[in-house]
Amino acid sequence: MTLTIGVDIGGTKVAGGVVDADGNVLARTRRDTPADDVAKTRDVIVDVVADLAAAHPVEAVGIGAAGWIDADRSTVLFAPNIAWRDEPLRDYVSAAVNLPVIVENDANVAAWGEFRYGAARHADDSMIMFTVGTGIGGGIVLGGELVRGAHGIAAELGHMLAVPEGHLCGCGRHGCIEQYASGHALVRFARAGARQEPDRAVGLLELAGGDAELITGPMVTAAAQAGDPVSRQAFAQIGHWLGIGLADMVQILDPEILVLGGGVVEAGDLLLGPTRRSYVDALAQRGKLPVAEVRPAELGNTAGTVGAADLARRR
Repeated sequence: MTLTIGVDIGGTKVAGGVVDADGNVLARTRRDTPADDVAKTRDVIVDVVADLAAAHPVEAVGIGAAGWIDADRSTVLFAPNIAWRDEPLRDYVSAAVNLPVIVENDANVAAWGEFRYGAARHADDSMIMFTVGTGIGGGIVLGGELVRGAHGIAAELGHMLAVPEGHLCGCGRHGCIEQYASGHALVRFARAGARQEPDRAVGLLELAGGDAELITGPMVTAAAQAGDPVSRQAFAQIGHWLGIGLADMVQILDPEILVLGGGVVEAGDLLLGPTRRSYVDALAQRGKLPVAEVRPAELGNTAGTVGAADLARRR
């Protein structure tokens, strides 16, 4: 059975795994990411791959990196959380470990993992995945293939326009959906609610020591799970905008399945409930026409590793 290595690179960790053709992770290893040092980051990736390859007969390596990847799946053009600019990562790692390597965007590899082995594994044609964390990423599969775009940077779903002239986004535009449906937005909504209606945010403010500016995402989740009204309203607000974003993608691409992944989705029905309601409301005019089901991701933090390894297998 063909074994490949998947490596998932973030701003704080480099996680690698040996994956078989059924999507099973047979071995794992993890290192901290020296994100401000390009050379050290490359060497950590090589160490992760070398350690795994020494113990398993692997045939290729897939790397998922947070950033924009060129159309050849070889160069990291830009990474927001790592000091990579036009970094020829594929060739460097391949030469160091003597294995074929592909490099892909981290949201794309997670989406591919869910399409092949996770929440969308029964789909044979198409899927759209939103990853909801501090920001919003995404991945699109059409015709059984990842949509990468002419320049390798398609599916930046977090930067669709939601509110004209709205909040300034890190990308430089105003009003991106990332500013209204992400973990960052959840905290902003919760802080505003706690300042405006402290009597409805007693539980949340207690977790934050009485200071609304110290509210964090995990605090909002914990308070919402305990019934805090302001925290639950914050989830309803991001769910509203996320549902609208999902509906927009259905109108454009009509996928089989919509998948929600990322850390914020771990809150379960606190987010999925209002998201699904908003999604259905936004598509009410379609009447009895079929629309994609909204499902939570299933692979958790292994999606990137599994997806990258499978893309390497299909190279």
